[in-house]
Amino acid sequence: MDWLNYHHLLYFWVIAREGSIKQACERLSLSQPALSVQLRTLEDAVGEQLFERVGRRLVLTEIGKITYRYADEIFTLGNELTNTLKGREADHPVRLVVGIAEVVPKMVAYKLLKVAFQQFEHIKVVCWEGRLERLLGELAQHTLDIVLTDAPVPPTVSIEAHSHLLGETGVTIFGTEPLARHYRRKFPQSLDGARFLLPTNNSVLRRGMEEWFRKHQLHPTIVGEFEDGATMKAFGQEGHGLFPGSSVVAKEITRQYQVRTVGHIPELTEQFYGITVARRIKHPAVLAISTSAKETVFK
Repeated sequence: MDWLNYHHLLYFWVIAREGSIKQACERLSLSQPALSVQLRTLEDAVGEQLFERVGRRLVLTEIGKITYRYADEIFTLGNELTNTLKGREADHPVRLVVGIAEVVPKMVAYKLLKVAFQQFEHIKVVCWEGRLERLLGELAQHTLDIVLTDAPVPPTVSIEAHSHLLGETGVTIFGTEPLARHYRRKFPQSLDGARFLLPTNNSVLRRGMEEWFRKHQLHPTIVGEFEDGATMKAFGQEGHGLFPGSSVVAKEITRQYQVRTVGHIPELTEQFYGITVARRIKHPAVLAISTSAKETVFK
């Protein structure tokens, strides 16, 4: 495709937003046959089908999803440009698209991102969650502004990206009040044989915990392994075992899950990174997140 017809792209964007050609026709004041022809013309230019029909609904294909993300960015920026040239405040907020690796605790992600809402009156934050490899692929396509994760870019990933250390925190062991009261005594030796809920093996925290257990000659009983930290904490809340969490959000964990701290492991640390395409951070919201992480969150 050598040249993109932005009228056709606009029609596609409206169809995707409205969810059907009929509703898009009403929005654009076009006839259904005319709009269908415009959509087919764009698909011919792209060389791929952008929608597939599921029942009576139009659903974006994988290529359609990619096209929609770019179209949404293009027309959002275009609207901001129009408003700026007319001397009006932009109707659309600053847009920040964040990828959150599944190993990053939700509370830590929120603590890192909330500064964007504090510093920018008009901001729209879009959060994607998933495996790091998939998120880095989206980052390489400039779909994401930043990826939050617990490790630098793996050497096996062949994309141009830069890892920015946001900060590090110790690890705390949590449990229900009865469990905490029991295992607090003679911590950490008291943990030998204790029932534990842990992240799965793809987590840096899991590997760190196992190494710490070996160092202190502890042999816990692993009763649950979880990819999702929130699910692990929910099981912990019900007393199924002790579980680890980031010390930086210890207060939030005890409050939300109604658990108590058993003990702190300062020698075991978690690191959190922001991965961007550019070596120098330029996006204002990403810069605010990086600065806040270093000066406030992990201070």
